[in-house]
Amino acid sequence: MKIAVAGTGYVGLVAGVCFAEKGYDVTCVDVDEKKIEMMRQGISPIYEDGLEELMQKNNARGTLHFTTDHVAAYKDADVIFIGVGTPEMPDGSANLSYIATVSRQIAESVEKDCLVVVKSTVPVGTNDKVEQFIKDFLVHNVEVEVASNPEFLAQGTAVHDTLHAARIIIGTESKKAEELLKKIYEPFGLPIVSVKRRSAEMIKYACNDFLALKISYMNDIANLCELVGADIKDVAEGMRYDERIGSRFLNAGIGYGGSCFPKDTKALKFLAREHGYQLRTVEACVAVNSDQKTRLFEKAKDRMISFSGLKAAVLGLTFKAGTDDLREAPSIDNIRLLLQNGADIYAYDPKGEARAKTLFPEGKLDKGTMNYVSSPEEALEGANICFVFTEWKEMKELTPADYKKMMHTPLVYDGRNLYAPEAMKAAGVEYYSIGR
Repeated sequence: MKIAVAGTGYVGLVAGVCFAEKGYDVTCVDVDEKKIEMMRQGISPIYEDGLEELMQKNNARGTLHFTTDHVAAYKDADVIFIGVGTPEMPDGSANLSYIATVSRQIAESVEKDCLVVVKSTVPVGTNDKVEQFIKDFLVHNVEVEVASNPEFLAQGTAVHDTLHAARIIIGTESKKAEELLKKIYEPFGLPIVSVKRRSAEMIKYACNDFLALKISYMNDIANLCELVGADIKDVAEGMRYDERIGSRFLNAGIGYGGSCFPKDTKALKFLAREHGYQLRTVEACVAVNSDQKTRLFEKAKDRMISFSGLKAAVLGLTFKAGTDDLREAPSIDNIRLLLQNGADIYAYDPKGEARAKTLFPEGKLDKGTMNYVSSPEEALEGANICFVFTEWKEMKELTPADYKKMMHTPLVYDGRNLYAPEAMKAAGVEYYSIGR
């Protein structure tokens, strides 16, 4: 069976590589020739644990191919997966222009009956439009059906999440499409939940927004804990034993980021309003997260007379550990505020530096300066203040004594609650975290 995958971002590339790993003949399509050439050489354009190794393995096996020639990739494919981006528009709606472009390319290229499967996160009803759009522009006399197959991978563990998913969601409108998708996923040996297309589209949003709600709820409770003298870590420990609640996504911090939760909460909010309905829980979640991102900066601003000329250590740039993605990362909002207030930033991140430099080039920026260093220790040396934004192991391995020894003023604002307040106090570090 020949599979083509449109898009080589987190969704498309991981899907393509994992299908190849299961023995399918897979061709991944992208418009960026430099990116395609990198992947042909076995170099992944994104950082994901285990991804590059599987790329190289399946490149060598001859089951994985990369091309910019969409006509050659689509014309005789049995199944075409769409994994292109659906970025957020200014009003919060999903930008479907990439979906439309790929759909038209498919319509003008396919020369045999095929199934088109949308893995991208799209508003409910989009797959109906995609199917009609493809039929409107078909060049050859072939049958094309569209199915929904949303992904549930987490950045940093995307390969594992694809190969060992809790379940596979497929949304189809015919028995033929359902059976074909079940056959494709048979080698994965995973539970399959088969529903109608619109239900599959809604499942994706419902899951992501529920997890985002859970995070914002814990952050809201954490803020209250600070006011009443409770400890959010103790509260979360008591909650995690309740099977009705579950043990995951209970860590309070500086808000969620990345390519999914911010975009999907706003998109569902927009979709509801389009239909005359207000999702009050989701709207509250978006508002809480927006405020949470800069909560530590506001605390620091109350503590300091001025940031001007101070060395500010920033530990962690990506929105979470295990990825090089900075989309909607809390570090971005805080770095902008620090630069606007004249801080000289010394930032460390083991994977995110290259992407961060596209947003904050080294040198004079606004009223401050931006500098990148090669270790947490270099960032902390002589620093007047430190912000921890990402839970990389390099940060977890630092001890309270390290902050006391290296910093000019041991003043730490920890957005990931990595350290025990008692230990920091005993070491002589002035320490602020979330909900404690």
